[in-house]
Amino acid sequence: ELHLAESGGALVQPGASLRLSCAASGFTFSSYAMTWVRQGPGKGLEWVSSIKSGGSTDYADSVKGRFTISRDDINSIVSLQMDGLKPEDTAIYYCNLPQRDYWGRGTQVTVSS
Repeated sequence: ELHLAESGGALVQPGASLRLSCAASGFTFSSYAMTWVRQGPGKGLEWVSSIKSGGSTDYADSVKGRFTISRDDINSIVSLQMDGLKPEDTAIYYCNLPQRDYWGRGTQVTVSS
């Protein structure tokens, strides 16, 4: 059974850092691309970052240079290191397995002074 479980969300001040993690199970993790998608208050879904099975990465312009996606194929974890957080980064962050259209439940990130 597929399962994605996000963790690491918190309330932080502008400029702070957070690391989100997504623990995956129920599929051959190393064979699949993984993505992070977010939904801000009153907004639609916004793609944030992707990492392919070979490790190549891609980022939305809004987070490029501040966020870093990585994967641990041994432990089936995809992470999102977020530095220089801004109030506009406030959102629920979802881990997504795009090839199966499977989503985790999300983790809340709030950036506020």
